Amino acid sequence: MHRFHPDFISLLCNAEFVKAVEATGKKQLIIAGIVTDVCVTFCTLSALEAGYDVFVVTDASGTFNETCRDAAWDRMSRAGAQLVNWYSVVGELHRDWRNDIEGLGNLLAGFSPDYKNLMTSYAATSNAGSANRERLMTRV
Repeated sequence: MHRFHPDFISLLCNAEFVKAVEATGKKQLIIAGIVTDVCVTFCTLSALEAGYDVFVVTDASGTFNETCRDAAWDRMSRAGAQLVNWYSVVGELHRDWRNDIEGLGNLLAGFSPDYKNLMTSYAATSNAGSANRERLMTRV
């Protein structure tokens, strides 16, 4: 993993970083940072201006008070950024919760008891369904 020089408020002012992003060929960026109304906002606005689709992870950044936070969120949203939370980003990237019940599923279950119930129910139904299918196939 490459580490970029931390002196930039917006990494999109760093030519080396921009080159690395462009090399991916991706047009969607997920952005979070230390200070919502400075680092995150400036990077987001620069990325939008450069033609990227930007998703700002609202609960992965912070600032000094709610007024600053809300003003920054409003500014980024009005400029075209999508405001999301970490849980929705994970869900969207993962796409299908059935693909990794043991790994990511257990991580998410730690944050949502309902998610744990869903996984437990699915696993029980899947195992029962598999056993029933096997039993039916042996009768044929």
